[in-house]
Amino acid sequence: MVYFLFYVCTIASLTAITLYDERLRILNLPTLKYRRYRGDMIELFKMMKGIFDLMCIPCVEFRELSEDFIRTRGNRYKLIQHHCHYDLRKFNFTNRVIPIWNSLSDYVVSAETVNTFKNRLDRFWSNQDALYDYRADLHGIRNRTIVM
Repeated sequence: MVYFLFYVCTIASLTAITLYDERLRILNLPTLKYRRYRGDMIELFKMMKGIFDLMCIPCVEFRELSEDFIRTRGNRYKLIQHHCHYDLRKFNFTNRVIPIWNSLSDYVVSAETVNTFKNRLDRFWSNQDALYDYRADLHGIRNRTIVM
């Protein structure tokens, strides 16, 4: 009960701070955009590891890459992104997550369990501006996609 009252008093004192970014930093809460990116990556990791039912997952193609290509370009499980001509599929789950997945390092993607993946992903994204700034985007996600 005392902890709850302390938390309520802390939130009440934050009403004087008008900037949303500063309130998120003080409360140590990530933005909705960051939580959506993180949740998408966790779900995609579960799909890649076969934790989901195969009948329920969307069709995602991946290509294993050689060691020479991995050293400079992300991870060994590159997903192939297909071009879409209409806005109907542009914001679909598969088209939204592929550039972000391809930008992750091989260390993050090669995790064995979901909890290990979460910890490695949090460490990999620890210096991102999108953690507390809702206007920011993740760095380095647009240049590592294989387009077919």
